[in-house]
Amino acid sequence: MSKFIAYLQTKSFRNNLLSAIVTVIVLLGIAFFSLRYYTKHGEGLNVPSLKGLSFTQAVSKLEEAGLRYEVDSVYIMDKPPGIVIDQDPEANTFVKDNRTIYLTINKGEVPSVKFPDIEFKSLREVQPLLESYGLKIGDTTYRADVSRDVVLAATFGGQPIQTGQTILRGSRVDLVLGDGRGNEEVDIPALIGLTKDEARFSLKGSMLSFGTITYEGVITDSASAVIVMQTPALTDSVTKVKIGTPINIVLSNKSN
Repeated sequence: MSKFIAYLQTKSFRNNLLSAIVTVIVLLGIAFFSLRYYTKHGEGLNVPSLKGLSFTQAVSKLEEAGLRYEVDSVYIMDKPPGIVIDQDPEANTFVKDNRTIYLTINKGEVPSVKFPDIEFKSLREVQPLLESYGLKIGDTTYRADVSRDVVLAATFGGQPIQTGQTILRGSRVDLVLGDGRGNEEVDIPALIGLTKDEARFSLKGSMLSFGTITYEGVITDSASAVIVMQTPALTDSVTKVKIGTPINIVLSNKSN
């Protein structure tokens, strides 16, 4: 033990220890600078701003910068077709050269979707469902029904649309909803002697609608034709009907 302690105090030991420390420092330096060179530390590019550019313009910028790209596409109605609407990484992000930039391009053609099943679902359920299909809710009207805010029917362009029917993404769909008053009754309006337009206004106020419309005799002027018969009719024994009941009318140019 005394010989070992004496060796630690010799010049030879100090020289060996110093040589070992210098060797470790040199090796660490070589490793650091080699890694720095391999990863090109401190070197790179700022990602150019590509949003709003056409696809060809965006590709030209990326190729000039030495960056690769991959493309995905979506359809947004309010955006011009063929432009970059999103990029990843974002503009001015610092990246290595040859990095892949992911572009999202707006499609040039409107995609179609199959109309989902929304009948008898609540408006609260239907709204996010239609949005997930890229569809929008247009006008909403109410019809007498025991259920409130439940979809009874859907129309597009004034025509009924059924589950599974193809419709363009971004379309507006009109909905007919239940008003929750299907069991209520209203007074039967007296329509005899009214024109069709006057009767329609009266029925709307009573939350009723036209049923079958027929004509009696030769109609020379449909605008001035008046109602000469209605079913159900207002009588002493029948004065009320349920909300939404259709009223059948007969029109004639000869008033009674």
